[in-house]
Amino acid sequence: MIKKLTVLVSALCLSSSVWANTQEKFDKYVAKLKMEAQAKGYDQALIEKAFSTAQFKEKVITNDKNQPEIVETLETYLPKRVPQWKISQARKLYKEHKTILEKIAKEYGVQARFIVALWGLESNFGRIQGGYPVISALVTLAFDGRREEMYKRQLWAALDILKEGHITLEDFKGSWAGAMGQTQFMPTSFNSYAVDYNKDGRKDIWTTQVDAFASIANYLKQAGWNDNLTWGRQVKLPENFDHKYVLKRGTKTRQEWLEYWKDSERSLEDWQALGLRRADGSDLPKVDVSAALVMPDDINGRMYLAYDNYKALMHWNRSYYFATSVGYLSDRIGYPKI
Repeated sequence: MIKKLTVLVSALCLSSSVWANTQEKFDKYVAKLKMEAQAKGYDQALIEKAFSTAQFKEKVITNDKNQPEIVETLETYLPKRVPQWKISQARKLYKEHKTILEKIAKEYGVQARFIVALWGLESNFGRIQGGYPVISALVTLAFDGRREEMYKRQLWAALDILKEGHITLEDFKGSWAGAMGQTQFMPTSFNSYAVDYNKDGRKDIWTTQVDAFASIANYLKQAGWNDNLTWGRQVKLPENFDHKYVLKRGTKTRQEWLEYWKDSERSLEDWQALGLRRADGSDLPKVDVSAALVMPDDINGRMYLAYDNYKALMHWNRSYYFATSVGYLSDRIGYPKI
């Protein structure tokens, strides 16, 4: 018994020592960041106030390094990501906010159903925004060093948000990775796309729905959205289809992905000639539209002809599963017509 207690006490002392060492390094890192912020011209009062709240969040590091690697296919992903209750809720909220949604949709040239789909998938219609202090989360991730420069860019952008008064430091909360509000924008995305739609002097994606709706629409508009198009459609391939026509996988950058998109892109007339048909086996639409052939899983999984708007969704989050889930939910919101 005494031996077990001795081992336990030793382990606790070691853990305490490691924590103290980490905290000391973290404090020194925060001091260095404050100097960098000062060199960038941020007001000293803002620097002192913001960084006085910075705390090392061990759980942030744990989440970053141990994100679950679950083997998914669209067949398992879509029912979990877009269950029937979420579709029903999305349609209900669309109807509830229809007037303002369609006003914003018209102003930005982005169909309202896509605004609602992104709102629902990113934050469960504003209900799940994350409770981590943004400054602490970003400082912790920068301190960890794995992607230091990226998170420092986000940190400076977060200071800009505070400097401009869009939110108070006390309410500046988000996910463990620093994604914020009903739109789950990272700070740099906030600074590029967030909108003060109600003209109250603040771009409030946390508590003001119309600001969140307009910010989503503005993001898609700036990413090249075309409201004359939808996002894509599921298709069937003919037997012995040549895989060379499928959009290549494994791209490391968006630019490389866009180049592969161009390689796959063809008119619907050309895809029809290559033997592709709608999911129900009928002919493709006879419209002058180009599309790339997207394969989220493998050649035996679901296949999609994706239109230019799919590129905008992939700009938001370069994940075939994410982009396809937005498209799928938007279809379920839009049809049957509300």
